[in-house]
Amino acid sequence: MNWEMREIRFALLVLVGSALSGCAADGSFTGSAPQATPYPPPGYSHTVQSSAVVLYWNCAQPEPTVVELNGLAFNPWSSQPVRSLEVELVGVDSRERTVSEVGAEARDRQILTNQSTPFHLRLRTAGSESRLDLYYRYKFQDGGRDRMLAGLAWDAPILLAQQVQFRVRDACSETQHRVR
Repeated sequence: MNWEMREIRFALLVLVGSALSGCAADGSFTGSAPQATPYPPPGYSHTVQSSAVVLYWNCAQPEPTVVELNGLAFNPWSSQPVRSLEVELVGVDSRERTVSEVGAEARDRQILTNQSTPFHLRLRTAGSESRLDLYYRYKFQDGGRDRMLAGLAWDAPILLAQQVQFRVRDACSETQHRVR
């Protein structure tokens, strides 16, 4: 019996040693971690935040009828991942009517704590826009404790996947939503 245990331990030791030497040979142990994005990220002129995500962006007009919005979505503190982030840039005229719009999804499907993902919007304007509004929405797992749930007779954690949407009025303004 004692001899069998020694054989098992020896086999386990050989297996672990082989695995570690294999990792050392392919450079897995010496590989550096992916470069983290600093928070707040430098180089952005606008920002806004919600309960789970912070957006940073710049607006540019490369052509007379085109507005580009390049941004970065960041999850600085939420332990729950932010999922399915979508952004939409809407041109609104003086009568509050939508005259142009473009939408896109963020590059990464989910944003974990202390991670970020870029987004890019290119809007071809109609020419009658008085302002550009930025809409963003994402899915977020709520613990269920932030609202009253009627009719539930248990005290177990309730995870509710909810889609949250926000509007940033006049997103490319020279005076509003500025990074300080």
